[in-house]
Amino acid sequence: LQKILILLQVTLTVVVGKTLMILFPNAMKRYILKMGEKSRMNQNPKFSYENWGPTFFSFKYLLFVLKVKWKRLEDEAYEGHPAPNTPVVTFGGEVRHLLDFMADNRPLILNFGSCT
Repeated sequence: LQKILILLQVTLTVVVGKTLMILFPNAMKRYILKMGEKSRMNQNPKFSYENWGPTFFSFKYLLFVLKVKWKRLEDEAYEGHPAPNTPVVTFGGEVRHLLDFMADNRPLILNFGSCT
């Protein structure tokens, strides 16, 4: 049921976005560039709007957003339920899964921090 609701939400967003891009291309360009400022995507001078702007609200965009949102459903943790087996990347660049690091019946402790 959650996947269907996400499919409907993302599809509606893409249809409305694509329609607005056709009807109001300049306003949508300003809007997309404004979103790019938040993520600093448009600060690279070699990565212009013409390279990535038209991909917004395309069919590939729809499929990518669905894939990400559906994958996030699998990564949600709930109290009293088994932990999600989230993919992680080792320092060597190897993709493993979180529960691969469990040994016997010992608890797995995750420590999030930074070294500066």
